Amino acid sequence: MDWEGGDESGNIEDRRGLGPVGIGGVGVGGVVLAVIGYLVFGVSPQSTLNVLQGAGPGPGGYEQQAQGVRGRPADQAGRFVDVIETSVDEVWRPIFDQNGRTYRPPAAVVLYDQATPTGCGLGQSAMGPFYCPQDQKVYLDLSFWRELSDRFGASGEAARAYVIAHEMGHHVQNLLGQAGEARELGARGAGSGSVRLELQADCYAGVWAAHVGEATGGKVTLTAQDIEDGARAAAAVGDDTLQRETQGQVVPDSFTHGTSAQRVRWLRKGYQTGNAAACDTFNAATL
Repeated sequence: MDWEGGDESGNIEDRRGLGPVGIGGVGVGGVVLAVIGYLVFGVSPQSTLNVLQGAGPGPGGYEQQAQGVRGRPADQAGRFVDVIETSVDEVWRPIFDQNGRTYRPPAAVVLYDQATPTGCGLGQSAMGPFYCPQDQKVYLDLSFWRELSDRFGASGEAARAYVIAHEMGHHVQNLLGQAGEARELGARGAGSGSVRLELQADCYAGVWAAHVGEATGGKVTLTAQDIEDGARAAAAVGDDTLQRETQGQVVPDSFTHGTSAQRVRWLRKGYQTGNAAACDTFNAATL
């Protein structure tokens, strides 16, 4: 993957080095419930977390944010995230324009260590990368790259780029109001709204891959092998694969992201068509 010459927008909020900045009282499960509650049911993450913690909103609550450094990171790992985030913006802006809409970049991509407060509650590295619709930021602990390679067997920069493009896909969904389409379909299960949202974000990552070379003027390019590396990353985090690894059995009723085969299929569909309209998982007869 070639990215070194890519543009950098500096839309990075670097909280690395601040340590495990967080707010006690709610674990990872609570944050996951809050995020799913917002995306699928429209329930405010703040409300969910307040109930779980038994606290009310106010100064010093979950809306309090750590103060990171805004701008272009100096290190290569940070620059990579900046370039990929910028390239995703460069892909989606003309797509929105062509459909009479205005694209707005996420508020920031936040780089952090271990834990950090977010608009959706306490973010922890154990959650993996995630997008918070409440503050419109993508959160990423770069130690996930090591886990992606060592645990999931998905190494290489293209696999990392897929992860960023997928999370940015959730931002696109947020701008388009597509989370509302998921609310009537439930939070869990093979055909749930949550699964359809995640598969659509995979497809949107494929759309990014299809257009990134043209959108960046050849500054960021992917090879056929890079596409395979991205597909390997998508397959590694399918519900069935993760459940088989962690609990020894597959329980479709508890799916939230889709199977490995589904994730790869929708990623490839976005790449092969290059058409965001082809990513309509909500009206697809077959996922």
